[in-house]
Amino acid sequence: MALTLYDASIPSFLNMMRNLAAILRKAEAHAMAGGVDPTSYLEAQLAPDMRPLVRQIQMASDSVKGGAGRLANVTPPEMPDTEATWADVQARVAKTIAFLESIDRAAIDGGDDQRIIELKMPGRTLPLTAPNFLLRFSLPNAYFHVVTAYALLRAQGVPLGKADYLMGDQGLPS
Repeated sequence: MALTLYDASIPSFLNMMRNLAAILRKAEAHAMAGGVDPTSYLEAQLAPDMRPLVRQIQMASDSVKGGAGRLANVTPPEMPDTEATWADVQARVAKTIAFLESIDRAAIDGGDDQRIIELKMPGRTLPLTAPNFLLRFSLPNAYFHVVTAYALLRAQGVPLGKADYLMGDQGLPS
C-alpha cells in the first residue's frame, strides 16, 4: 500500500496537536501543584526575539489547520489569536483537533498529487506541488512550533520528556 498525502498529513497533524494538548495538561498540573497560575507560562520566551508560548500554540494551530485546509481544498476555521488564558489555549487546541478530525480522506487523496498550492509569503508567492507543500513546508513548520512550545514549558520547569513530545499520553500508534 502506498503512502498517501492524507496518511502523511492528517495523522501527523493530529498526533502533534494531541501531544500538544497532553503537554499543556501536564504543564497545568505542574503549575497547580506548585501554586502557580499556568497562565503565567503564556508569555514565556526562549529569547527576546522569539514569540512567546501563547503565539507558538497559535502558530502550531494555524500551521496544521492551514496545511490540512490547503491539502483538502477547504477553508479552515478562523481563530483570531485572542487567547489570553490557559483555558483559551486549551480550547484552541481542541478546536484544531476537531477540525482535523473533520477532514475527509477523499478530499486530500482524491485530487491530483501534483496540483499546485500557492503559499503566500510576505513579498512573494511560492508555488509548491501538494507533496512538496506538505513535506517541505507544512509539516516542518508545525513541528517547529510544537517543539518550541515544548521547549518553552521545559524552560519553565515543567517536567516533560521526549516521550511527552513524541507520544503525549497516548503511546505510539501501531
